[in-house]
Amino acid sequence: MSLATYKKKRNFSQTPEPAESKKEAWQSRFVVQKHNATRLHYDFRLELGGALKSWAVPKGPSMNPVDKRLAVMVEDHPISYIHFEGIIPKGNYGAGTVKVWDKGNFMPINERSEPISERQALKNLSAGELKILINGKRLKGEFVLVRLKADDKNWLLIKHRDEYAKDTIEEKTTRKKATKKAIAKKKS
Repeated sequence: MSLATYKKKRNFSQTPEPAESKKEAWQSRFVVQKHNATRLHYDFRLELGGALKSWAVPKGPSMNPVDKRLAVMVEDHPISYIHFEGIIPKGNYGAGTVKVWDKGNFMPINERSEPISERQALKNLSAGELKILINGKRLKGEFVLVRLKADDKNWLLIKHRDEYAKDTIEEKTTRKKATKKAIAKKKS
């Protein structure tokens, strides 16, 4: 996708979104923006190829490797969008509130968790699978984006099992046990 699609969908005299980005050296940044538009979703964006490659993740990223989150690829955004927070007015594409939920850096990696170049990352993305190592405030560790074969726009965002992974099933079991103990104490 290109920034032309991004520009066609917006009226910059009405929206506070950035129109352009100045050319910068690749910094391998990422951002996740909580976007309360028609439906609440999370926009997952990676700085690659002079733009932000972008996916709308309806349920948001998960730190649980069991969760396979749908990530719908949308148009590229300008790199300056990485800092955008604000309200997109009604009547404009994506109308609603945008807040930065997480941000940091990422490193594209191969199947052996070794760093790869931006050029190789773009090739992997084009082929339908990109592995990344994320260092954010909320998101950390290895993730993979995998394109579904049925549709070029639909991908899965999956957390790899590593020291940062959280198993929500274990967390729920622990909470249930604590709740049962608390109830038992109140009854006695």
